[in-house]
Amino acid sequence: MSQATASPPASPPVAADAELALRAQAVETALTDVKGMPIDHRTRAVALKDAVEAFHKAGLTQIVRTLKADPRGMELLLELVDDPNVYALFAMHGIVKADLRTRVARVVETVRPYTQSHGGDVELVDVKDGTVYVKMAGACNGCSMSAVTLRNGVEEALREQCPEITAIEVVPNEPTAAVIPLVALQRGGANAGWLSGPAVTDLTEGKPFRMELPNGKSLVLLRFENQISAFHNACAHQGLPIDGGMVDMESRTITCPWHGFRFDCLSGECLTAPQAQLEQVPVRVDDGRVLVRPA
Repeated sequence: MSQATASPPASPPVAADAELALRAQAVETALTDVKGMPIDHRTRAVALKDAVEAFHKAGLTQIVRTLKADPRGMELLLELVDDPNVYALFAMHGIVKADLRTRVARVVETVRPYTQSHGGDVELVDVKDGTVYVKMAGACNGCSMSAVTLRNGVEEALREQCPEITAIEVVPNEPTAAVIPLVALQRGGANAGWLSGPAVTDLTEGKPFRMELPNGKSLVLLRFENQISAFHNACAHQGLPIDGGMVDMESRTITCPWHGFRFDCLSGECLTAPQAQLEQVPVRVDDGRVLVRPA
């Protein structure tokens, strides 16, 4: 009797998660190549992409509906969404929908290569009560015909992909009165470098809280019972904001809404790719208010 050959050990999850990042990068590279094609070739390529995505979305939507109709199926669906590959796939087809700010930020990022190729740029400032606030720079700023055309292109993309948006405001780039950062006023004392954040009662357990910084960047704060953690609001994968991510209360993880990377909410450790970790910020609580030291 021949001796049975042992099966090779399964690949560790890290390998699969690393492949997710490579696949996401490959998609982005291909889309960038398409944008550089002549207009007629680009139109046909985009039409093919849209047709394939519509075909896949119809099948995926039916699968989700069938699973939701059965208690066990719903349980399996929730388990599937925990997988970064499945979450990224569902998010791409709009089956799992991110919050409005995250979707607006995603649209802005997709139109930036176009505006930059024409000597301009666009930056998301805020989303509030259905209104998007953006800054335009370079050729996008001013009253020239090219500036109007580029701004109209940005507005059209936002209205098409985020129908909840009711207005788009361009924040002026004119000089404003100087603001002295709080950190500068605090130098030399026990509170040096600490910035006052939200009240502890403003933090909902398991819900990301976005805290804007004086330098235009932001932090994401997370609370679980009596533990509060703060990180720079940038996914370790590509630096995109993570405050719109989905939080799993049981595992205490947050999933990046862009490419599905999962992070430990308390330590910032990346469970998808161990070499990528959120940049943690010191936190303390003083008289019911959260203080952070981002520097």
